[in-house]
Amino acid sequence: MFKNTLSYLKWLIAPSLIGRVGVGLLLLCLSLETSAQFRINLGKNSPMSKLQYAEMAINNLYVDSVNEEKLVEDAIRGMLKELDPHSSYSTPQEVKALNEPLQGNFDGIGVQFNMIDDTLLVIQPTTKGPSEKVGILAGDRIITVNDTSIAGVKMPRNEIMKRLRGPRGTKVKLGIKRRSVAETLFFTVTRDKIPVKSIDAVYMIRPGVGYIRIENFGATTYTEFMAGLATLQEQGMESLILDLQENGGGYLEAAVRIANEFLEDNDLIVYTEGNKQKRRDYLADGSGSLKKGRVVVLVNEFSASAAEIVTGAIQDQDRGIVVGRRSFGKGLVQRPIDLPDESMIRLTVAHYYTPSGRCIQKPYKKGELKEYEQDFENRLKHGELTNRDSIHFSDSLRYETLRKHRTVYGGGGIMPDEFVPLDTLQYTRFHRQLAAKNIIINNNLRYIDNNRKQLRNKYKSFELFNREFEVPQTLIDTILVDAEKEKVKPKDDDELQRTLPYLRLQLKALVARDLWDMSEYFQIMNERNDIVQRALEVIQQ
Repeated sequence: MFKNTLSYLKWLIAPSLIGRVGVGLLLLCLSLETSAQFRINLGKNSPMSKLQYAEMAINNLYVDSVNEEKLVEDAIRGMLKELDPHSSYSTPQEVKALNEPLQGNFDGIGVQFNMIDDTLLVIQPTTKGPSEKVGILAGDRIITVNDTSIAGVKMPRNEIMKRLRGPRGTKVKLGIKRRSVAETLFFTVTRDKIPVKSIDAVYMIRPGVGYIRIENFGATTYTEFMAGLATLQEQGMESLILDLQENGGGYLEAAVRIANEFLEDNDLIVYTEGNKQKRRDYLADGSGSLKKGRVVVLVNEFSASAAEIVTGAIQDQDRGIVVGRRSFGKGLVQRPIDLPDESMIRLTVAHYYTPSGRCIQKPYKKGELKEYEQDFENRLKHGELTNRDSIHFSDSLRYETLRKHRTVYGGGGIMPDEFVPLDTLQYTRFHRQLAAKNIIINNNLRYIDNNRKQLRNKYKSFELFNREFEVPQTLIDTILVDAEKEKVKPKDDDELQRTLPYLRLQLKALVARDLWDMSEYFQIMNERNDIVQRALEVIQQ
């Protein structure tokens, strides 16, 4: 055991932290002995000693054997639970899963896939990726990995992923079943870095109006954004719709760099401040390429964190108009603290504030997560998502934008300039049940699997597909038959008729996604997205 708490503390933060959290954090931790700001009482009655003694007593004296690692993890989680909703502990496996979507790449074989009838179906191999290079095609079924069967054995999805992924340069042998080929085909794939896109869609939504949808703010988001921007500018873009709906956030640096593209030199983008953290301002440097032209930013109740930073900066600096519904309200800054076993504590150290001084974080009570987690249901119940008049702000939350002195409000999240109510009739109860039982997605996969070649031959371009393709009635009938087998039925014919138009639209978009990519999916779905359609009205006024 460690001789004292200080020895334990020094071991805890030792070399594994260097280069991950940064030298600054390491020096901060090592200065705990002498810093008045971070002084810890190491006496026998100190809280730190009490915690250490309790762990030692349980581990050495408890009547039954204990899992010491789990004991410590539970203690850490227990402490963090009493703080705020976003301070958290993650195991090494959870850290890896959380980081991959933001890091911009992972090591693997390079296929988009889905599971159908307990079999892995390749939707698309990554362009120029390792699977495409050896000849794996869309529609192939991967049935074995290194001679171990993964088809028809009800293997968990995460276990399949674990077998397919591996360090760059390692090889994996795949057994493939292909339509029109009787025997099993075998391919040896050399794993490589696989890019993870953070931008879903880039296209000209109307003449002169570009559209970019960002899914999250990761390590490659800015590079992807600038590439998409160049493409749109070549196509004559004069105005931009920046879609941040359902964007849960990500890296602060990525958000700051993108906001910088819209703002003038020395414009404040965001600032952070906490009880133990001095105020830090993030300023635009004037080098942005989007300082001219109309801009509309789209948000909804699931837009959070970094998405709210970009939105708040553009709104407060009067650079653009915000359309949609009040954003999530996640304005707490987490500092990652890596632990020696590659687990991580994400500890809240400050708040985010918009340029006008609004705190992005919505209210919460320490240690009480249930009400915080039910915020969406509470907003819906109180009518906030469907009626702007149901949203009330006190005068103490009133702020002004910095150039035009328009009224904006704090109190958590970003309130849009143009409110678009949630259409609760668009998704019928029947449609929600179809989606929940995976009936829609599974039938779409079967349809694509059976008709991919014919569809490719008939529709040589997305433009032709979008103009002429209609969802066949046979696909709708199959969905209704499968729904009945799962005891999912519309309440009456009226509910069925209200379900069908959106269901057909969704199926058409899913087929487009599987034949091309997510950009084509959103080109179809956006024509029925009320927030997008209101943005088009605003930007064309």
